[in-house]
Amino acid sequence: MKKTIVIIALLFLVIWGVYDITNKESNSYSDAQKEQMAAEPDFIVGLNSGNAAPDFTLSTPEGKDIKLSDLQGKKVILNMWASWCPPCIDEMPYLQAYYDDHQAEGVEVIAVNLTQAENNEDDVMRFIKDFELSFPVVLDRESRVANMYQVRTIPTTFILDSDGKVEQKIIGPLTYEMIDELMEQVK
Repeated sequence: MKKTIVIIALLFLVIWGVYDITNKESNSYSDAQKEQMAAEPDFIVGLNSGNAAPDFTLSTPEGKDIKLSDLQGKKVILNMWASWCPPCIDEMPYLQAYYDDHQAEGVEVIAVNLTQAENNEDDVMRFIKDFELSFPVVLDRESRVANMYQVRTIPTTFILDSDGKVEQKIIGPLTYEMIDELMEQVK
C-alpha cells in the first residue's frame, strides 16, 4: 500500500513538473510579441520561414543590452558563432564587410557568441578586437538563445526581415556573395 502511494505521489510530482516547465515556456513571449499576437491572429513565433523570430535580450561584453525586437524595421543577420570555430573565423570578415557596406540601408548584424563553448570571455574580447568588429556582439552565457534557436552546429545564421520574421536559416559559413544574395530576397 505504501509503495502504491509513493508511486502515485512521484507520478503526480513528475506530471506537475512537466506542466510547470511547459507553462513557463509558453509564457515567455516578449511584450512586443504579445501585442503583435493580439493584432495578428496568424502570428506564430518560431524558426520556420515566415515565423516571428523568438525574442531575446543579451548583453555585449561592455554590458549594453541588445533586445532583438528593438531592431524591428531593420533587416537582421543573426549569426551564432564561437571564437575557436574555423568556419566562424572564415566568415567573420564577410559579415563585417557586408555590415560596413549596408548598415546605412537598415541592415543590422548581431553576432551571438556561444559563450559557454569558449575557454573564457577574454577570447571573445580578443576576437572582437582582432577582427575589428563594429557590429554588436552579444554573449549567450547560458546558451539560452542557442537552445531557443535550436543551434546544434556553428556557424548558424538566421536572416530576419524588417518585421522580425525568419526568412532563412543557414548552417555553415557564409561568403560576402552569399550574404548579398540572401539579403536581396528580404523585404
